[in-house]
Amino acid sequence: MHMQITPKKLYRHVDGQVLAGVIIGFSRYFSVDVTLLRVLFALFVLVTGFFPGVFAYIIAILIMPVKEDDITIINL
Repeated sequence: MHMQITPKKLYRHVDGQVLAGVIIGFSRYFSVDVTLLRVLFALFVLVTGFFPGVFAYIIAILIMPVKEDDITIINL
């Protein structure tokens, strides 16, 4: 019997999202508390002068796919 290991993938998650689900996606990918990542991201945005953090977030929205399981929840 072979156990197939599937690689971990980074997705946006719409369940539990605040804006677009990017931070919660990173939280689940790295197994880190979502509140901690949200606070760190907010600090990053404040320290870098707003633009780099917001720009990175927008890019993440555009390139990260939405988790398919979450899409079916929305369509119900």
